[in-house]
Amino acid sequence: MSKIKNKKYQDLFYGLLYDAIGMLSFTVPFIGEFSDIIWAPVSAWLMMRMYKGKTGQIAGAATFIEEIIPGLDIIPSFTLMWLYTYVFKNGLNKKTIDIDDGTY
Repeated sequence: MSKIKNKKYQDLFYGLLYDAIGMLSFTVPFIGEFSDIIWAPVSAWLMMRMYKGKTGQIAGAATFIEEIIPGLDIIPSFTLMWLYTYVFKNGLNKKTIDIDDGTY
């Protein structure tokens, strides 16, 4: 359990870091957007490395598009993916047990 929890928070830390790096282009008006030409494929690759499988590939493609289009850097794609993976997806997979006690 400890290993899983550590991975969870490690992914959160790196996700926040990568989102901050992606938003750095806002610090230098006009010129900063050209840095996204380099950051977009790097961020897509990082996303696919952090989250394996089909979900990671889709998130990588979405991150690439989000980073390459000027002005969309404000979207925290790594943080959103972390929330999906560790909060929303886990909540959707939990099964409820319905106990029938015989009363109607």
